[in-house]
Amino acid sequence: MDPGQFVKTDAPSFYKELLDNLSDGVYFVDRERRILYWNEGACRLTGYKADEMIGRFCHDNVLCHVDYAGRALCENDCPLTATISDGAMHEARVFLRHKQGRRVPVLTRVQPIRNEQNGIVGAIEIFSDDSAQTATLRKAEALERLAFLDHLTQLPNRRYMEMSLRTSWMEYREHKDPFGLVMIDLDNFKTINDDFGHNCGDRALQEVAKTLVGAVRGADIVGRWGGDEFLAIVGNVKMEILHELANRCVVLVQETSIGSNNGEAISLSVSVGAALIRPDETVEELIGRADRHMYRSKTTGRNRATVE
Repeated sequence: MDPGQFVKTDAPSFYKELLDNLSDGVYFVDRERRILYWNEGACRLTGYKADEMIGRFCHDNVLCHVDYAGRALCENDCPLTATISDGAMHEARVFLRHKQGRRVPVLTRVQPIRNEQNGIVGAIEIFSDDSAQTATLRKAEALERLAFLDHLTQLPNRRYMEMSLRTSWMEYREHKDPFGLVMIDLDNFKTINDDFGHNCGDRALQEVAKTLVGAVRGADIVGRWGGDEFLAIVGNVKMEILHELANRCVVLVQETSIGSNNGEAISLSVSVGAALIRPDETVEELIGRADRHMYRSKTTGRNRATVE
């Protein structure tokens, strides 16, 4: 099978550059689990270069995946096999064997790859270092190199979010994988700046950023949209889950506070608007709906979520 079925040759070069600079490992397989693409993140996490892996089969068991009980997965409980079989997303925490022999804990997420007739022609696996701190630092470094990092919050910036949003929309148009947006605005940000100083305002943004990353799921993307606004792109989601995530953001930030320069506790809250993509809706229309829902939350009392 030609890897060109998966990676369009006319795609902008920054897609490959982005994949190769992320800390996450990414590889594609066909239905026989033959490896067709292997990014630089996979090289860094496993020690194996692309020319050592492309053309090999997962069941060659080069990485010797085992679960937390030590059971071998490649022949019995392989997430790639499961996804190719049932077309669903599968996620697992496993250990792979690095080329140098050590065991590396990774979180794996597998999605099917479909052709124009919606048939499953393979799968994509994304795996990341399961040490949260290490993964966050490496991703931040990669984003910084590509000018995709917001330096204050250490989150992806608007440029990265716009690119990711466009990608999610194109995947929805092609595969009908539903996704949603969660627009988040820090309440009373101007008051915090005016009453306590811009240092406190910066710390408020930083603490909200950390809280939001913990509020969403591992595969979701949270970034700084601009000023005191954040955006989360939530993939493979239904309306009830979108409600749950939006409300979780409100509740967790509500339980967050920072100390002022004189030791006074400053309580934080956010107003949230969320929207699920609709058929034939443009990216701009989806952003507009989420933004209007967020504004409704803000004008009806703040510290709440409006979801549609």
